Amino acid sequence: MTPPTPPRRRARARARAAALGAALLALALPSASVAAPAPAPRHGSEACARTPGPLSGDARRVLDVARKARKDLRLNAVLLRVTVDGREVVTGALGESMTGVPAEPDMRFRAGSVAFAHIGTALLRLVEQRRVRLDDTVERWLPEVPRAREITLRMLANNTSGLHDYVTDPAFGAELSTHPFKAWTPDELLAFPFSHDFWYDPGTNWSYSHANYLLLSRALERITGTRIDHLVRELVTGPLGLDATRNSFTPEIPAPALHAFTSDRGFYEESTFWNPSWTTGPGAVITSTVCDMARSARGIGSGELIGPRSYRVLLDPGTVGLGTPTKTCPASICLKQTPERHFGLGVIVSGGWLLQNPSFSGYAALQAYLPSKRLAIAVSATKTATTADGNMAQVVAGRIAAALAPEDPLVP
Repeated sequence: MTPPTPPRRRARARARAAALGAALLALALPSASVAAPAPAPRHGSEACARTPGPLSGDARRVLDVARKARKDLRLNAVLLRVTVDGREVVTGALGESMTGVPAEPDMRFRAGSVAFAHIGTALLRLVEQRRVRLDDTVERWLPEVPRAREITLRMLANNTSGLHDYVTDPAFGAELSTHPFKAWTPDELLAFPFSHDFWYDPGTNWSYSHANYLLLSRALERITGTRIDHLVRELVTGPLGLDATRNSFTPEIPAPALHAFTSDRGFYEESTFWNPSWTTGPGAVITSTVCDMARSARGIGSGELIGPRSYRVLLDPGTVGLGTPTKTCPASICLKQTPERHFGLGVIVSGGWLLQNPSFSGYAALQAYLPSKRLAIAVSATKTATTADGNMAQVVAGRIAAALAPEDPLVP
């Protein structure tokens, strides 16, 4: 005799029967009569996938250019995304992340100075909120800085402070080469520029210095009482929807990671997890994807988050005409800033393009935006043992720009 079925088991059996009946009914009906739910909007890395075929003419052209560039430049991997007016033209990945592992568009990589564009825009938003002024001197927040009463927030943001760049200091370079996994503190990094006389009086010339953005990050934290990664997330990367752009306080790269290789130390080796703490201040050491960088290029380059007056400052915060070599500042340091090519406020202005081009420890990338055509290009590239020196991502991006906007050459 079969024992009676308990109530809970009977309920579960009815539910299974109902589900099976619904499934059979759906199979029996014509497909058009079954309404599929609308797909949820996707963001960040979830939406960063190769463009499915069939491809448009522009998409095929971009991929053909990228394939040839990868072969010509002997690159290990090339990740790319191109958009026009925010609409995808093509997203792709060529080559390998490491042996046997194909490169994919959603792979994360170190984005370095892209953070400077975000911090510059965050500063402009704080100015618009009247929480600070660009020409405020920094002695209140950065009393440890030499000549702090002469240095303004604008000078830190546009590289006119006159502070040496620790990255070009031979003593720093020797230490970094010997100890690529070292975790650097801001004070250790600042000790290098603080040990030198200024290249020039603050505000009178132009020279690139990583120390400027390290100090600017520290100043904004002290002004707002908010950690720089949280502040930038609140004011810039959050509003732009850069879900895959992350700060890390360790050498970790969120999976899936694009692996990097370099010959910087005289032999070809993997450099993926070399410590990036030296590149800028804690909280601004970022990883990203080409999809986020294309969105960043458009958001920053179009001035989406700031007003017209701030956008004009972004394009020229007083740098055009500076960069005059002197007895104390050689031409290799005090680079001439022209209307055609100059450093803006956290961005590089090159012809009609606004861009950033991080390159270090085997990683090279570029995000660029052409306002006149609402064209955004993002490229990341990694090296083989025979790749030439220099940022090869900007070479690839330059060739893509030549194919899509030949009258507006992209020459960083």
